Amino acid sequence: MTSPSPPEPMAAELGDAELIRPVVHLRLKAFALLFFTLLLVVGSALYLMVARGAFEPTQRLVLIADDSEGVVVGMDMTFSGFPIGRVRRIELGGDGTARILIDVPQKDAHWLRVSSVFTLVRGIVGGTGIRAYTGMLEDAPLPDGAERPVLRGDATAEIPQLMSSARELLGNLNALTAADSALGTSLGNVATLTERLQGPGGALGMLLGSETDAKKIVQTLDRTNALLARIDRMAARADEQVFGAQGVMPEARATVVELRKLLADARASLTKVDAVLVQAQAVGANVAEGTADLDALRADVEASLRKVDGLVNEINRRWPFARDKEIVLP
Repeated sequence: MTSPSPPEPMAAELGDAELIRPVVHLRLKAFALLFFTLLLVVGSALYLMVARGAFEPTQRLVLIADDSEGVVVGMDMTFSGFPIGRVRRIELGGDGTARILIDVPQKDAHWLRVSSVFTLVRGIVGGTGIRAYTGMLEDAPLPDGAERPVLRGDATAEIPQLMSSARELLGNLNALTAADSALGTSLGNVATLTERLQGPGGALGMLLGSETDAKKIVQTLDRTNALLARIDRMAARADEQVFGAQGVMPEARATVVELRKLLADARASLTKVDAVLVQAQAVGANVAEGTADLDALRADVEASLRKVDGLVNEINRRWPFARDKEIVLP
């Protein structure tokens, strides 16, 4: 016996339930993904706020400037190159000055003192920067809500003066490099001088003014060199005649040697004369015998003197530079 089949309406309900169940799962997954994405966004925002010090205790600093051009909300105030504050608001004061409100974290506020100086610098390249300078860290700390004037420096303000200076410099360069300028004339003179240096006369022609005078100087130098060569040859010949083997000096030296020998003989003869004179004084009675000895000795002395006279004549003949000398006998 077969079981009865279910009715058709119940089967239709079961089919609809099976179709709705996957749709519900997809919706739950979409809600979970959206919730996770929202958590990521909120966490990132909180992290950024914490990282940028949104929840840190801060201290307010008000900088007063004549012009706030270039200053934007969110820009940093630096100290020694490190950011220690951030611009929160810019407002216009009642006296027409710009008030720049800066929040400084309390952990960095100790760098600011009552003697600190604040500058607003706008460079030619790059944006505007707010900088703090503290020269004496021993001064009292800067109080909360303090108002300080800011020194403004604009590098672009010097551009017109630089352009004027550059224009003046270019005008001076044009005047300096003109054809009729002093520099052009000097360069022309230098070119003329170079051509004269490269000419036939060279440096001499340039110094003396003409090629003819330069040739005269060269001829004079050649003659001087020839004269010096001739003097050298004469000096060599004189040296050979005076100090050579056949020169005057060797002959004079030999003559002096002979003269010394003759003078030695004369000295010996005179010694004999002295001895004879002594004997003559001792033996005064024997005059005849002493006279004979004296005659022989006198003959010897005269012979020696004749030899000396002949030697002196020979020296005068051989020695061209000798002077007349007179030999006096004792």
